[in-house]
Amino acid sequence: MLAIRMSRHGAKKRPFFHIVLADSRSPRDGRFIEKLGTYNPLLPREHAQRITLDKERIAHWLQAGAQPSDRVAKFLAEAELMKPRERREQTKKPQPKAKAQERMKAAAAAAGEGKEEAAAS
Repeated sequence: MLAIRMSRHGAKKRPFFHIVLADSRSPRDGRFIEKLGTYNPLLPREHAQRITLDKERIAHWLQAGAQPSDRVAKFLAEAELMKPRERREQTKKPQPKAKAQERMKAAAAAAGEGKEEAAAS
């Protein structure tokens, strides 16, 4: 499967990315088929050279079935090469587990009852 994704270049603490077409099984910074653009996150958002894209080649590869990564899809949507993706749901991993949520609800209910009794007095 073909993927349009970013490949990291640049020095330590000075990131610079190439937007490349690669086989999805190849390493992030490894072998790629074609270079399709660049992304320099250190430049201000309005700078013309922050994101450069070869729009004709990207359109060709999208028609051929290449799948962009989430970040590249966002860049392509801004360049109007594809429609914006829907945001994915956040994972529930950082939330407390079921028993902890029950304890929190019970504590909140007990605190609510305590306030009602104090207001009635």
